[in-house]
Amino acid sequence: MTAETSQTLDRGLRVLKLLADTDHGLTVTELSNKLGVNRTVVYRLLATLEQHALVRRDLGGRARVGLGVLRLGRQVHPLVREAALPALRSLAEDIGATAHLTLVDGSDALAVAVVEPTWTDYHVAYRAGFRHPLDRGAAGRAILSARQAGGLVDPGFTLTHGELEAGASGAAAPLVGVTGIEGSVGVVMLADAVPERVGPRVVDAAREVADALR
Repeated sequence: MTAETSQTLDRGLRVLKLLADTDHGLTVTELSNKLGVNRTVVYRLLATLEQHALVRRDLGGRARVGLGVLRLGRQVHPLVREAALPALRSLAEDIGATAHLTLVDGSDALAVAVVEPTWTDYHVAYRAGFRHPLDRGAAGRAILSARQAGGLVDPGFTLTHGELEAGASGAAAPLVGVTGIEGSVGVVMLADAVPERVGPRVVDAAREVADALR
């Protein structure tokens, strides 16, 4: 803690992080032990967070993350999109293909940002809001590869052909090392195969976006 920070706010945010990391909730005693503060402080923190619907307590007294976090979460996509756009524009212009940022949304892959190249005669029409199963298409498969690697190792890039649109090929690389976000950066093009240089270029773009989000 420094003179410019708030100890109470810091503790409240730590409570939210602790609750977000558990599926079964935490008791006041458990939170008190994890935070290293007395139970009275925890009660006050929980009461304040409950007023804002950021925390709820079940009948057994266990605290859990509240539905109020969903309202905050709705603002995440625009912020992520804005951070990713410079890298996506560079990728689209360099490769001459439609570039996209895709995030996990439930069991689907959801395109939240799309940039089309300005100099090509034709390219794949791919729109923000497009969703597909995680196990189909390069974007979703890249995310699954990061899951299998535990999110600690960069699994490289994933290539697919014809899984989402006939005649279209895709390349994507996962976002690695970004806390709280599962996603990938990729390109989609009308081609029978992805040119050799595209995969490494997509990996570089994914690293640029990850750096912008940290």
